[in-house]
Amino acid sequence: MAVPKKKKSHRKQAQRRAHWKLTAPTLVECPRCRSMKRPHHVCPTCGHYDGRQVLKVAGAGTE
Repeated sequence: MAVPKKKKSHRKQAQRRAHWKLTAPTLVECPRCRSMKRPHHVCPTCGHYDGRQVLKVAGAGTE
């Protein structure tokens, strides 16, 4: 099994981990109810996708 001969410096360790970061999820506005939703997903507020009702959402009135 390969074992490092020398200890990695703090700088090298930080450079290796430089891309470990969180990214905010992409959100778009629902064209029907104007709430924010993930692109290419059913709107959790009104239950519509691609101009048609695909989920029956409790509390969502007919607009």
